[in-house]
Amino acid sequence: MTDIPFDAIGFDLDGTLLDTFRDLGAAVNHALVLGGFNAVSVESSKDLIGGGAKIMLARAVEAQGGLPEDEFKRLYKAMLGYYEEHNAVHTAPYPGVREALAELAARGIRMAVVTNKFEAFARNVLTQLDLVNTFETVIGGDSMGKGDDGQFLAKPHPAPVLAAREALGGGRFVFIGDSTYDVRAAKAAGVPVIAAAYGYCDRHPHELGADGVIDSFGELIPALAALSPAA
Repeated sequence: MTDIPFDAIGFDLDGTLLDTFRDLGAAVNHALVLGGFNAVSVESSKDLIGGGAKIMLARAVEAQGGLPEDEFKRLYKAMLGYYEEHNAVHTAPYPGVREALAELAARGIRMAVVTNKFEAFARNVLTQLDLVNTFETVIGGDSMGKGDDGQFLAKPHPAPVLAAREALGGGRFVFIGDSTYDVRAAKAAGVPVIAAAYGYCDRHPHELGADGVIDSFGELIPALAALSPAA
C-alpha cells in the first residue's frame, strides 16, 4: 500500500467532491427570470461557480445590465430559497469520490469540507448524498463570521482552511480544490494544494498555481503519495 504523507485533508465541495452545476444553474435561472432577466445556459453556470452563490448571481445579473442593490438582494434571497428546496436534484459525487474517501478513512486520514457554500446548505447536500459523516467538520462560507469589512471570511481568505486544519488535529494537512479561490486560500494558509482539473476551474488547471493537478478523483491517492507535506 502506497504511503500517504498527510494526516488530514480539506476538500472544496462544488467542482471537487460534487458535480453541482445543474442545481446551482437552476437556482440562478429561477432568480433571473423572477427579476425579468433572460435565463442563461445551465452549462454556462460552471463559469460562475467559485466565490459562492452571491457572486455567482451577481455575475449573471451584471452580464445583463445589473440591478440596484435592494432589487439584487431580493433576487439573491429568492435564489437561496429555491436552492434550499432543490439542491440535490441533479447533484452527485464525481466518479471515484465515494471509493477514494472510503479508502482514506480506512487509512485513518481525517477529512473536512471547506466550501464557500453556506454551511447549512453544504451539510444538507452532503446529508442527502450520505456523505456528511465522512467528514469531521464542514466549514461553509458563513462559518467563520465576518471580518472588519463586513464580508464573510471565506476563501480565498485563509481562515476557513486554517480552521479546518486545527479541527483535524493540526498535523500534516493538504487541501484539494478546483479554483483560484481554493489555491489562494491554501497558499495563504501555508499548506500544499492539489487542483481538480475536472472541476469548474476559473483558470487553466495548470495555471492555478497548485502543487499538483489531478484529472479525475481516482488519481487523488497517487497524487497525495507523490506530494511532499512541505510543498
